[in-house]
Amino acid sequence: MNKVTTSTAVPTRALKLEALSNIFASFESFCLASGVEALREMMDHDARAICGPRHARGRERQAHRWGKTNGKIAFHGGKVDIARPRLRGFDGKEHPVPSWEAAVAEDWLGKWAMNQMLINVATRKFARSVRLPEGDVPARPGAGLTKSAVSRRFVALSAARMKEWLASDLSGLDLLVIQIDGIHMDEDLILVAAIGVDAKGDKHPLGLIEGATENAATVQALIDNLVERGLDPAVPRLFIIDGAKALSKAIRRTFGRTAAIQRCQVHKARNIMERLPKALHASVRRVLRQAWELDDAGKAEKLLRNLAQRLERDWSGVASSILEGIDEILTVTRLGLPKELRRSLACTNMIENVMGTVRRVCRNVKRWRSASMAMRWTAAAMQEAAKGFRRLKAHKQLPALRAALDANQNKNSHGVLARQANAA
Repeated sequence: MNKVTTSTAVPTRALKLEALSNIFASFESFCLASGVEALREMMDHDARAICGPRHARGRERQAHRWGKTNGKIAFHGGKVDIARPRLRGFDGKEHPVPSWEAAVAEDWLGKWAMNQMLINVATRKFARSVRLPEGDVPARPGAGLTKSAVSRRFVALSAARMKEWLASDLSGLDLLVIQIDGIHMDEDLILVAAIGVDAKGDKHPLGLIEGATENAATVQALIDNLVERGLDPAVPRLFIIDGAKALSKAIRRTFGRTAAIQRCQVHKARNIMERLPKALHASVRRVLRQAWELDDAGKAEKLLRNLAQRLERDWSGVASSILEGIDEILTVTRLGLPKELRRSLACTNMIENVMGTVRRVCRNVKRWRSASMAMRWTAAAMQEAAKGFRRLKAHKQLPALRAALDANQNKNSHGVLARQANAA
């Protein structure tokens, strides 16, 4: 190893002794001083590589030294003042110092601030969370630890990440399942989100859209965004929703009238139970559970219709609710899927878990100032939730879902052709 490389990798003996002496005062101060000195050595090496040794002459030089200036490097504990060399090219323009540019581009403070916000650290407590109260590294004015500075940093970074996510290409994902649901952020603000499951069972956050209500226009805007980003509407998929009619309408408009839509059985059972007296809960819940577990869709439908008939006299509204959307409530059974896979795909638990993370991340927000603010927070929370995604429990049975969706599409296409021939 040559002399220049050695000097850049290891601080000088004097600097090491100075940094080592600091460890007795504070390990935090020691680490900071060591990092600063290492960066200074790297910048000096860059200056020698670009300008050559001091007072050197020669055509191989790209620039010449132009003194020093003070700059600030952001690390997780705040900004630190560092003197950096200035290099001037022979064309009179400033020449970048690679190690300084790389250190600034890291933006450790911004990433740390976003991480702290996502785990519910309030902006006014950020300085305390990154600097030890008994430590001897002071937070000087301009260190970027105030609540307004943290907020600005979070806004900029979350907006950039959201923009990149909502423009990402979806054509490379072999999606078999898509779940769509909405979350109310405010009285007049709702966000509709979508997550998908690919053929391997891996889950992916797909998109997000804002709206005043969970109507067909809002859902259609989300679906249009997914299609523009590469989601092929001709590929058969299973769509899982909570039962909102606007969702079914928008899905069928884009993916065809025969698209496989499964309404959440948990939502359906909960809505029925909430409208009945406690005396009927056990018997009605038992019938619903039997219907969900049956392998024969015809028998399951008959069981639900018998339940509705028994409730018709005293609870006609509940009976109508049971029959409403009965075709979509048994889609996974009608497709002939294995029992374990049916349990995973008969409800919206996947996206409900994501919405739970959104509520946890956003609980420190006291007032939503705009829809874009809610979009940024929710997008950041969905990406945070994606870090904990696990593969679908019944992922080994997903080939059965693909085969069933293909068979369902072929069956419906032949039926459409037959009806057209009869009409002609």
